Amino acid sequence: MQLFQCQACGQRLYFENVRCERCGRALGYLTDVGVLSALEPDGAAWTAYARPAGRYRFCRNWEQMGCNWMVDAAQEHTYCAACRHNRTIPDISLAENLINWQKIEVAKRRLMYAILRFGLPHPTAASGDPEPLVFEFLAEVPGGPKVMTGHDNGVITIALKEADDATREAARASMGELYRTLLGHFRHEVGHYYWDKLVRDGGHLESYRALFGDERADYGEAVQRHYRDGPPVDWREHYVSSYATMHPWEDWAETWAHYLHIVDTLEMAGAFGISITPTVGDDAGTQTRISFDAYHAGDVQTLLDAWLPLTYAVNSLNRSMGQPDLYPFVIPPPVAIKLGYVHELVARARGLG
Repeated sequence: MQLFQCQACGQRLYFENVRCERCGRALGYLTDVGVLSALEPDGAAWTAYARPAGRYRFCRNWEQMGCNWMVDAAQEHTYCAACRHNRTIPDISLAENLINWQKIEVAKRRLMYAILRFGLPHPTAASGDPEPLVFEFLAEVPGGPKVMTGHDNGVITIALKEADDATREAARASMGELYRTLLGHFRHEVGHYYWDKLVRDGGHLESYRALFGDERADYGEAVQRHYRDGPPVDWREHYVSSYATMHPWEDWAETWAHYLHIVDTLEMAGAFGISITPTVGDDAGTQTRISFDAYHAGDVQTLLDAWLPLTYAVNSLNRSMGQPDLYPFVIPPPVAIKLGYVHELVARARGLG
């Protein structure tokens, strides 16, 4: 994620800002140029400082403060490039649903930012693609079925209850997870979607199976075994998380999610000009200066050489505040190889590899 700047007054801006705190101008994200822009009203539309020649409308979901992305006023679309993927949202006439849906939309836009930055395919239901990327945000109703977060043939379902901090934390603790966030759910589930697109449809099944295992293993049996027996005792030597040990599909999705964690966090660290140089010790592996575009890194080692020192620093800062580690994971060599595999497929998908 980047930092942005108000084109009218120079104020530093953050991705979710909807109004400049200094000059008061409305702000909107322009997907065609990848910039959060100051806006001026122009009749029924808006003129963007970042692209004065164009005229824009806010996404229809802006009316519920659910989206700050813009649509080209010359297009017929009423929803932005992110919200066109929504198929189902909860009943937002209910105040609690509205609040939780807004939280989900924040995480979704961060996911879609990454997809656009990578240049990954993201067909909508209207595109005619046989497996479009579709989101369903579902609330449980009394007497109705339990809503499970997951992916099925291009449809990513996020249970609305995951947006409730107390409920999500209770689930994290009861399941013994180190990390559980809305954005993490999106990144993991979209990993399953891109397994379909990049591995299965991309002709990479053999290389995938050689690294992650054979996905044809019975998934239901794998789930039962995982929750009955737990992960292998040596899982930390081969997997990024215990959940990744359950099935080759989950190993891929967990690795994919961590790749997105790494890239997006490094981009933000670079935007802040962060460098890590401990005042004691002489281990070069704890030092870094993040001065590159993480979304276009030439190889995964460039990312890891910056990521590991950054995690040592931020984890130590969190501990100083009495908080758990920001990144409570270890990246052993086999996981680094898997991350490199994801990196290469992403590069190929945008025509760089």
